[in-house]
Amino acid sequence: MLEYSRLSWRKSSRSAQNGACVEVGSGPSARDHVALRDSKNPDGAKLVFARPEFRSFVDRVKSL
Repeated sequence: MLEYSRLSWRKSSRSAQNGACVEVGSGPSARDHVALRDSKNPDGAKLVFARPEFRSFVDRVKSL
């Protein structure tokens, strides 16, 4: 189980300037996973990927 409070969160470089931001969480408690959250609702739901799945997700989004 990820400890979300212990993750280091950063805004995606692809986030819009209008406040519609996605934040990526990583850190020692997430060695094998990457978490995503909406910056407007940091206590809301998180989407968690295994690192290989996250790489595939990012590659696919970049190709659109």
